[in-house]
Amino acid sequence: MINSGDTAFVIVCAALVCLMTPGLAFFYGGLVSRKNVLTIMMQSFVSMGVVTIIWFLFGFSLTFGPDVHGIIGGLKYLCLNGVGMSPNPNYGSTIPFITFFSYQQMFAIITPALITGAFADRVNFKSYLVFLIAWSILIYIPLAHWVWGGGFLQQLGVVDFAGGIVVHASAGLAALASVFFVGKRKHISKADLEPHNITHVALGTALLWFGWFGFNAGGGLAANSLASIAFINTDICASVAMVTWLVISWIKEKNPSFVGILTGSVAGLATITPAAGYVEPWAAALMGLAAGAVCYYAVQFRQKVHWDDALDVWGVHGVGGILGSILVGVFAVKSVNGVDGLFYGDFHQFGIQLFATVFASVYAFVITYLILKVINCFMPVRVSEEEEKIGLDISIHREEAYRI
Repeated sequence: MINSGDTAFVIVCAALVCLMTPGLAFFYGGLVSRKNVLTIMMQSFVSMGVVTIIWFLFGFSLTFGPDVHGIIGGLKYLCLNGVGMSPNPNYGSTIPFITFFSYQQMFAIITPALITGAFADRVNFKSYLVFLIAWSILIYIPLAHWVWGGGFLQQLGVVDFAGGIVVHASAGLAALASVFFVGKRKHISKADLEPHNITHVALGTALLWFGWFGFNAGGGLAANSLASIAFINTDICASVAMVTWLVISWIKEKNPSFVGILTGSVAGLATITPAAGYVEPWAAALMGLAAGAVCYYAVQFRQKVHWDDALDVWGVHGVGGILGSILVGVFAVKSVNGVDGLFYGDFHQFGIQLFATVFASVYAFVITYLILKVINCFMPVRVSEEEEKIGLDISIHREEAYRI
C-alpha cells in the first residue's frame, strides 16, 4: 500500500542524490587547473544524460529485473515496462516502483562520474563517452545486481546500505586502473597541480554533503527510524573524518588546509555510505576517525609512489569505500538493521563483507583496464601532447571558463 510520506521522502532523496552530480562537477572543477575546468565539469554533467538513457532503456531491468543465475537481471522491465505506480514488495513496499527506479537512477549517474577525477587533464571526450557507456553496462549494472538486485553476493548475505561496494569501491578501483592505463600527465606546471578555484571546491563539497543525506538516508526507502539513524551517522562520520584529516595534516604539513578538510569530509562520507543504516552513532564516529586517518595516508602513499591520480579518487573514494564496506562487518548491529558484525560475535558477516569487497574491487579494476584497452584500439583514449599542453577546454571544446 502506497504511503504518501514515504513516497515524498524517497522522491526528495532522489532529488538530493541528483544534486550530487553537479556538486561533484564543482568539486572536481575547482580542483583542476583553469584550462581544464569545463572539460571535467562536462564529464560529470554528460553522465546525467547518457546514463539516464541507459537506465531507462535496459539498465534498470538488467539490475533489478528477475535474477538470472545470480549473474544479471532479466529483461522484464525494459523501457520501464511494468515499472509503474504500484509498489514492488522487494524494493519498497510503501512507495511506487517508479519512485524506486528514480532513486536508483541517480546512483547509476554519479558512479562513473566519480572516476573522471583520476584522469583529469588528459582523456579525449569522445573516448570518455564510449567509456561511460561501456563502464555503466559492464561494471556498474552487474555489480548493482550482485549486491542489491538479488545477485550472488546478496544471496551470500553481503550488505551495502547505499553503495560502499557498488559506488565507491568500484569507482575508486576503476580510477586506479585508468591511471595505470592512461599514464601520467606530460605537461605539469606548479599551477596545474594546484586547485584553480578553492571556492568552487567548497561549493561542491557543500552540495555533496547536502546531497549525501538523501544518498544514505534514502537507503531505507521509507521515512522511518532507519532513515533517521542513517542521516545522523552520515553527518557524524563526515564531521569526525574532517577534523581527523585537519589534525593529521596540520601536524605533518604545518598549516591548516581548507582543501584538506573538504577532502577529509568527503572521505568520511564515502566511508559511512555502506554502513549508515547498519551501525550505531558511536561506531560511525570511530569510522570517521579511521576514514580521516586511513584516507589521508592513502593519499600520501599515492604521492610517494607517483601515481598520477589527479584528484585522489582512489585514495578518497576507493579506499574510503573499501574501508567502510569492511567495517560494516565489524560494527553492524541487529538492533539497527538485523545484522551483527564481528564486534558482536558474528565472524561470518565480516568474512562475507571482506570477500565481496575484494571481489568487486578486483572486478572493477580488471574490467576497467580492459575497457580502456579495447577503446584505445579504435580511438585514442589519451589526447595529444599539444592538446594537453593547451588545455582540453580550448583544444577539444573550444570554450573557456574565464574570459579575463
